Amino acid sequence: MDRMLTMSLYKACLLACISILLGACEKEPGFGGEASIYGKIYVKDYNATFTVLEEEYYGGDVEVYLVCGDDKSYSDRLRTNYDGTFEFRYLRKGHYRVYAYSRDSTLQTNAPVPVILEVEITKRKQHVETPDIVIFQ
Repeated sequence: MDRMLTMSLYKACLLACISILLGACEKEPGFGGEASIYGKIYVKDYNATFTVLEEEYYGGDVEVYLVCGDDKSYSDRLRTNYDGTFEFRYLRKGHYRVYAYSRDSTLQTNAPVPVILEVEITKRKQHVETPDIVIFQ
């Protein structure tokens, strides 16, 4: 009887370990993959009251942020190239948010407001191009 109990406990423990290992194979959105998200930041430069568009251009040296899955804060941050391009590389499949900060065109606040794009990577080696992220300066 003692041997049967030991074998039953061994089998139960083995099944639990296999379940844990199989669950651990499901990777969350984040780094360590072969996919990427890339795009450009487009700047519309208005006067202080947003009545006159003074200039438009692709924004160099603008900070862009990436949030992986349900993370509470950003997972990565980088600056755009001289021509406004950015790229987050080595990503896994999953849901991401890409954002940059902009002036508030409604003039409700002086604080910067985020312009957020939702992005989904569905394939292991997928390279997703975002629409331009338009910000106001």
